[in-house]
Amino acid sequence: MKGLADLIRPGARVAVGDGLGAPRSAYAALGAAARSAGGVRLVLGWVPVAEPELDLAAFADVRAVMSGWGLRRPIEAGLVRSLPVRLSAVPALLAGPLSPDVLVATVVPRSGGGYGFGTEVSWQWAAVDAGAIVAGVVADGLPSADAGPPLPSDRLVLVGESTLPPRTLRPTPPGPEHRAIAERVAGYLPPGARLQIGPGALGVAVLDALRTPMRIDSGLLPDAVVDLDKRGLLVGQPVATYLAGGSELLDWADGRPLLHRIEYTHDLGRLSSGEPFVAVNTALEVDAQGQVNVEALPGAAVGGIGGHPDYAVAATRSVGGLSIVALPRAHRGSSTLVSALSGPVSTPGHDVDVLITEDGAADLRGLDRSERAAAIQALWNF
Repeated sequence: MKGLADLIRPGARVAVGDGLGAPRSAYAALGAAARSAGGVRLVLGWVPVAEPELDLAAFADVRAVMSGWGLRRPIEAGLVRSLPVRLSAVPALLAGPLSPDVLVATVVPRSGGGYGFGTEVSWQWAAVDAGAIVAGVVADGLPSADAGPPLPSDRLVLVGESTLPPRTLRPTPPGPEHRAIAERVAGYLPPGARLQIGPGALGVAVLDALRTPMRIDSGLLPDAVVDLDKRGLLVGQPVATYLAGGSELLDWADGRPLLHRIEYTHDLGRLSSGEPFVAVNTALEVDAQGQVNVEALPGAAVGGIGGHPDYAVAATRSVGGLSIVALPRAHRGSSTLVSALSGPVSTPGHDVDVLITEDGAADLRGLDRSERAAAIQALWNF
């Protein structure tokens, strides 16, 4: 096996595989190689939890294409630049201005030979297509859920092995408000539809509230999908690009071709055609036109844009589908309906069909701007 220092040249751009199965055992060697080479630039994806072993100061420049909760503090400290990019656009960035020389990624052996990605595929194939050499960290304990072909052997260099367990993503348990919202959401879902849900308490509550069979077509696959399968309500094989849960989900996913590259999972044409596609997402806050902020609150970086706008616009284009944004009426005592968003517009209001709170819903389809504002205001004044 070669070491990372043999692959990283001065001024190189290095991408690090993201998600729960990120190559954590390589972080120390990566930081040392970057300091030795000098001028190395780093590209990060979804970092769900803080990674203190990753020495961000070792790099000349650090950019995140989907920042995640684990990068809040580094972004606020100015160590990481969070890029305003939707996930469907990341492959184009990696083929252009952010083209990496090396992708450091966790890889797992495949039953038919060769290696694939483990708990996430995400944008990693886009980095390979852009010409990156894959510095693979072999993890035998991770599930094999990559639906794509094996990694090209002439582009894969094994640089180490890892026995570290994957990170575990445990959302906050749903509260009464989430359960009430989820019951309202379930009433809008046509049987047999393709459903996308976001991570967190609301996504769990929505899956728990389902009483009719559904297909899951989502960026992240949470633990609650396993229970959906046990209840006989999961139609076909889910489509996702990240596993986002604990050991039960990882065991269930092993050997199933669940994970696809972003070019497939977030393709607007695919999502909006075929069976009705319903996107259920949440927000930090919305304004009177239904514009959504999922990125930041005053003085605090919360997350990246991710696939929120991709799934929302695809759902509005789907015949029989629906773009739903669901959120509690208040958070920590403050209304989630604001006169002006505290952060950027992550998803435009015209890509939101229905707003749902624990007290009701506002169907915005076919309304002009004044009617939309009146319907939204009425929902929060319920």
